[in-house]
Amino acid sequence: MCIPSVILVGIEKCDGRRPCTTCAQIGTDCVYGSETINKSKSDMILDVAIRSENLLQELFTQLAARRSPSQNPSAISPNTVISPSAVSNAHRGEGRSDQIANATLSPFHASTTESILSWPQFAEFGNLIRERGFSVFSLESLRTPLAHRQCMVQPYVTRQEVESTIRSFERGINFWYPTMARATTQELQAHIIAGTFEETTRSCLSLLIMALGYACQLVGCFAHRELSNASEADSQRQRRLMAELYFDSAFKKIYLAQAGFTADAVQCLFFTGLYFSFLQRPLQAWSFINAAATKCRLLLSYEVPEQTREQLECLRRIFWSCYILESDFLAELAGLPQTGIAEIESSIPLPGDYCTQDSESDQEQSSLYFLACISMRRLLNRVHDLLYARDVGVGFDNHQFPSVVSELAYQLDEWKDLLPFSFQFSINLDPTRTEEGAFLRQRYLTCKSVIYRPYLTWALSNGDAVERCPPIVYEGSKLCLEACWMHAQNLRSLPHTIMVDTWICSLSMASVILITLAASRVRALRRLMSPSVLDIGPHLNDLLTQWTRIPGGGTSPSVMESIGLIANVSTLLKITWNEHGLSE
Repeated sequence: MCIPSVILVGIEKCDGRRPCTTCAQIGTDCVYGSETINKSKSDMILDVAIRSENLLQELFTQLAARRSPSQNPSAISPNTVISPSAVSNAHRGEGRSDQIANATLSPFHASTTESILSWPQFAEFGNLIRERGFSVFSLESLRTPLAHRQCMVQPYVTRQEVESTIRSFERGINFWYPTMARATTQELQAHIIAGTFEETTRSCLSLLIMALGYACQLVGCFAHRELSNASEADSQRQRRLMAELYFDSAFKKIYLAQAGFTADAVQCLFFTGLYFSFLQRPLQAWSFINAAATKCRLLLSYEVPEQTREQLECLRRIFWSCYILESDFLAELAGLPQTGIAEIESSIPLPGDYCTQDSESDQEQSSLYFLACISMRRLLNRVHDLLYARDVGVGFDNHQFPSVVSELAYQLDEWKDLLPFSFQFSINLDPTRTEEGAFLRQRYLTCKSVIYRPYLTWALSNGDAVERCPPIVYEGSKLCLEACWMHAQNLRSLPHTIMVDTWICSLSMASVILITLAASRVRALRRLMSPSVLDIGPHLNDLLTQWTRIPGGGTSPSVMESIGLIANVSTLLKITWNEHGLSE
């Protein structure tokens, strides 16, 4: 059953503009904000996003006003505040335009883990850290290509197995990234049961959802039963084999999607990117996500008469899914070419009424979860851009960043407070009501640590003299470190994390342990640590090592490098602890 339209009506009707895009297109007066209606959770989350846009606009104005009018515009320093749109317009010789509504990652932002590795606090550790040649792109680009079977029999399974696998796809991939309509899923299921796979995009799509369905089953079995007996191990091997066979068959037809310009073609590219994420091959995953995003943007730019409302909504949802995933990749691989979808994201309506789940309850939860992930990614992009964009971020300007950090932290807590009941979480190690809530808690803690990191870098730059800094420096550093440690300690084998984010997670956790080591070198910050911090490294290594074995077919060299880095830093952290102890 589809979700009632009232659940998402605010999102579908208004995008926060004055007037909103929908009202402007149909030539009616926009009454958003003045009508008296009972607002659903999704409407309330949208309201927070709109208020955040207005506050951020004021923030940019305030920061820009602090610049000296006589400053040479060609001289860019850390104290200079320029929006991403101003940078792009400057390259085109245009004046600054108001594009604050777009939550973009600046092309000049620094890759998180590689940036932290360059901190001077690690100079004394020599080749154990700084000279390891940690380059994600170099490691992944030299990886052996994915092997494919030259000749094989088309996979065949029973009707019951097909139905079970499709349900796994719906509850996994199509719940986290709800892009495929329930009616389309049923059509593809019938296509798979018939067993006739022609050289068509629809056949390619059918094979892909089977591959992803088996991958979701494999990840789910591991996530919910970490210790398996012999029969479960055999079942996992069988699921892995079936996923490989179906993906092999689909990949042989992917050229059809690359040449086509339909919603099915875009969905094929998107799902291929997700499967490569499952295989922990980030460059291949990015390549297909990039292709899907580019083609999606093209199709959304034109009014195609044959395109149904359902196909349009499908494309919009793929757009937002690519927006999330592309931003995740760019956060760690800053040199990747961008598709430009982030530059137009404010003009694309947020998810509307669209039936992707069989259950009305699951439909509502999936839509709200998707919206929560979109809004968090937008906030993360703003944090990266405002604080860490190379040359223009204010994160290293002690006079400017405190007000920015305060505003971003306020928006983050508003996001948390408005989450639906099933997704709500506490900031501790208590279990969450749902796996989705646990995933969102990890996102929240990541964002919080990044928001408060300027205070930590301020403290680290002063060393033991930090005690003479303003009290807010110590308090901000404490918030950053506690968020980092809570993030690492809460890491669990969540299906969403394993399936899509293993590579991102390995780098994020490497950053956490590096930040902890840097803090351990400062007496005042060392007082914040408890013995439980020493358990973080082994905990991370155990989980990440297990996750690398799930897909089979080789391991990601950058993930293994992260695991090795975590192990080395964990050893150094214990040495530092033994030298200084907690009593100082």
